[in-house]
Amino acid sequence: MLIGPVASQQELSDFRTRLQARPDNYIAQNTLALSTCPTFIENGLAPRHIDLRPFALCGAEIRLVPGGLTRVALTEGSLVVNSSQGGGTKDTWVLEDDASC
Repeated sequence: MLIGPVASQQELSDFRTRLQARPDNYIAQNTLALSTCPTFIENGLAPRHIDLRPFALCGAEIRLVPGGLTRVALTEGSLVVNSSQGGGTKDTWVLEDDASC
């Protein structure tokens, strides 16, 4: 994985070589502006980037269920929230069930 806007010239060069050798191994997406949330870490609370993956049930109609999976980048300043890349998860609480919100 490479996050282009924060990669060094050496990282870009190395990644370019791997990409040219096996373009079928990679996908690209825009860098997202992730929100931050207070996260309990070793030294107390600190802001960490998060993303929320809602759960949708598909049948006769599509319905979003309360809650979801909140993924968190555990490294300060990181945008990588995947658990396979060092990210983690947080509890997701739904405090009010009001469709008018």
